[in-house]
Amino acid sequence: MNSIGNWIFAAVLWIIFPLSLPTVAAEHGDHDEHGSEHGVEHAGEGGVHLSPEQLEMAGVVIEALQPRDVAGIISAPGEIQLNAYATTVVSLRIAAQVVARQARLGDAIVQGQPLVTLSSVEMARAQGELLVAEREWSRVKKLGRDVVSEQRYTEARVGREQARARVRAYGMPEVAIKKLLGSGKAGLADGQFQLLAPQDGTVISDDFITGELVEPGRELFEISDESVLWVEARLTPDEAAQIKVNAAATMNFRGRQIEGRVTQVHHALDEHTRTLAVRIEIQNPDDRLHPGLFVQARIEGTIREQALALPRDAILRSPDGDWQVFTEQDPGEFTPVEIEVIRTAPEFTVIEGLEPGVRVVTRGAFFLQSELAKSAFEIHKH
Repeated sequence: MNSIGNWIFAAVLWIIFPLSLPTVAAEHGDHDEHGSEHGVEHAGEGGVHLSPEQLEMAGVVIEALQPRDVAGIISAPGEIQLNAYATTVVSLRIAAQVVARQARLGDAIVQGQPLVTLSSVEMARAQGELLVAEREWSRVKKLGRDVVSEQRYTEARVGREQARARVRAYGMPEVAIKKLLGSGKAGLADGQFQLLAPQDGTVISDDFITGELVEPGRELFEISDESVLWVEARLTPDEAAQIKVNAAATMNFRGRQIEGRVTQVHHALDEHTRTLAVRIEIQNPDDRLHPGLFVQARIEGTIREQALALPRDAILRSPDGDWQVFTEQDPGEFTPVEIEVIRTAPEFTVIEGLEPGVRVVTRGAFFLQSELAKSAFEIHKH
């Protein structure tokens, strides 16, 4: 939470709890005999003093920092990859010429959006056959089974369905097929058709040019939903044996920590590196991560180890963006102290920067941070 957010939150607390949860004394205003405005004191610069009653009311819990039993970590380099399960290739089944492009590299698209307009002699032939088959089926159906033979009735019906399936397989969208059949105009069987986006996502490949004649099987677009990506980390067989599906993992990328979870552990060794790949799924809501980037992955293993760790709620961001906890120097006196986050686990966060035995606020740290924010808010107001 940034400093402005802290001030806003502090103002809300000031309105809701003007007496029971008093603010840290500012540099201005009336003070009681203990040097505080409403009973909460500075415990030195940047600190807060709370009475036992206030500690109980705020639900503050203090514990001596001690090593905890946490899952061991296996560290390995990893590479960000596309999520293949959220990626689609758009390719051709027939030879065609590119008439016009409706989507470009990097475009965010939605399912059903036109991507490219094509023209094909083979499609024109299939469209014409569909019109003929549709008219034949209409005549046979109108005459009815009492007039035409069962064989002719069946042949007309099957012929129409096959002709429809053919143009659909070639790439003509269903809405365009209905338009062609609804009009019944032979002039619309001109071989032009559009390919539509099969999913929501981003165009990550479009290696073709307008006017180009493309052959069957040619990949025109690759579309992927990059909101969820994969990290592939390579481990030795002994290391991979300690990794289980759903194990927590943390990726370090340019000083930023990204949390993920193991979704798959490969069973075949890479014949060149003799390593096993472990696939980690990560969230990418801000679209900052892209395939091909390298990260350092830290994955929870099945072997346990002792490490200094705190509950996640005990660790907050300071107004400057650094990680911090609140330590108790004397009874009721709390001071924010910067620490280094080594890794996060499902229940605890492993840290460095404090010695064992230091008394740390493990619950209620956000309240203490809000008291400091309210102090800054009051000073700013004056």
